[in-house]
Amino acid sequence: MIDLGTAAIPSAETIRDPRTLPVKRALLSVTNKTGLKEFAEKLHAYGIEILSTGGTSKMLKEASIPVRDVSSYTGFPEIMDGRVKTLHPKIHGGILARRGQDHHEEAMATHGIDGIDLVVVNLYPFSDVVADGADFETCIENIDIGGPAMIRASAKNHEFVTVVTDPQDYEHVLKDMEEHDGATTYALRRRLAANAVALTATYDSNIASWFTGQIDKHAFPRRTSFSGNLKQTLRYGENPHQGAALYLDGSQRPGVATATQIQGKELSYNNLNDTDAAFELVSEFEEPAIAIIKHANPCGVAIGENPLDAYHRALACDSTSAFGGIIALNRPLDAETAQEIIQIFSEVIIAPAIDVAAMEILKEKKNLRVLTTGEMANPATHRRLVKSIAGGLLVQDADNGDITEDMLKVVTDREPTEQELRDLLFAFKIAKHVKSNAIVYAKNSATVGIGAGQMSRVDSTRIAAQKALDAATKAGEEAPLTKGSVVASDAFFPFPDGLITAAEAGATAVIQPGGSIRDEDVIAAADDRGLAMVFTGIRHFRH
Repeated sequence: MIDLGTAAIPSAETIRDPRTLPVKRALLSVTNKTGLKEFAEKLHAYGIEILSTGGTSKMLKEASIPVRDVSSYTGFPEIMDGRVKTLHPKIHGGILARRGQDHHEEAMATHGIDGIDLVVVNLYPFSDVVADGADFETCIENIDIGGPAMIRASAKNHEFVTVVTDPQDYEHVLKDMEEHDGATTYALRRRLAANAVALTATYDSNIASWFTGQIDKHAFPRRTSFSGNLKQTLRYGENPHQGAALYLDGSQRPGVATATQIQGKELSYNNLNDTDAAFELVSEFEEPAIAIIKHANPCGVAIGENPLDAYHRALACDSTSAFGGIIALNRPLDAETAQEIIQIFSEVIIAPAIDVAAMEILKEKKNLRVLTTGEMANPATHRRLVKSIAGGLLVQDADNGDITEDMLKVVTDREPTEQELRDLLFAFKIAKHVKSNAIVYAKNSATVGIGAGQMSRVDSTRIAAQKALDAATKAGEEAPLTKGSVVASDAFFPFPDGLITAAEAGATAVIQPGGSIRDEDVIAAADDRGLAMVFTGIRHFRH
């Protein structure tokens, strides 16, 4: 065990007491000019000298705010198309100098360096440029150099320098200065420094991820980082005693994180997780589709001629579990479908759009969370999934595996019929979104029984069949919904027992990856019962 020593984690007593320092000189150089004019006016009212660069200087001068150009102060012009502006000893010396230390003060006097007490900087919009599809050279030119250097220098020397990187912090700085006669407190400076360092870390992380992707988007580099910007602090996590928050990774993928909430209570951690699962599932289909999700597992999925048809068929799979569920559509929600949806309690509805008439109907359920995404997610887009474990992160490519008819291998004496084939492909696509061990019964492009998350595959098969029987009983039907269905398994059947259970439930065709050492036994069991079975060669574990 490594002994970190008592100095590794400072106690409350060793942290410097808060103290205030007056702001005499400020450097303003921003890309995002929101609120800057009003902020600079207040600084000027305090008699603070303002240094600035380029477009920021021009805007302030047009607002009749006295500004000194950085090039005038340093005696060195902006060069190389603006690549070199603030990278100068008179700038960084003014930021990094430790006030009150003789040799620092002497160096400042010798070289004509004035102290810079407030640095207001934000960065070139690199991620926005990438998201807009800019070419490689344009993206490279939007990698900020001077900005991060000033931010890091200011954060390092926060004992003497106030660094502001976000317009929403202007009011905090002004309030602090108002309460302390034009000075800022150490507590504020330290908090802003932490925000600033997090900004540069996020910025560099985005650049690193993009750069690696330009070389090989499938590569796992020697070093990696993941970043995000806080969208909201959540009431709690999976349980009330757990803290939680939502961060955006800047990818702009359509979904719950980037959706617009137009009605309802604040989304919880579990709402966000379940809604993500629901929307990703319906994004798999080109036909009108609806998924009803509970605890990140589908309890009913169907495609139909229209959203209303798909909703009725999805709900029929397991109307009991659908209570309090998440409903996702891959088509705009219309009034007729909305009227049916509100007949039972749901937590969230997410769709690419909501018709005006449908919105009026949904208002009857004021706590129902309603989200619009504008468009659907592309299931084929390459992206990475990250999971935290003790001491590390597990990183993998998203499961974009999509099975088409020509990839299937018929392994039984009987080939599937055309209808069975359609249902097999549908069911296997659903199985990709069900927690392992996953079993999905489907008929006529709708799920009729789903077994999820069991330690034994045969148990998942039995649970799914029992749910289908319960649904049939509830609907007043004598035959179980699984009669004449197909069944999908996310991984191979290790023994014939799971397949036999499915056959006893009424399934007539099976789709599974294959690859078990007992494949021949499973195939023989299928042949004995007249089942058609196809292998995909691809499995869809989801943990």
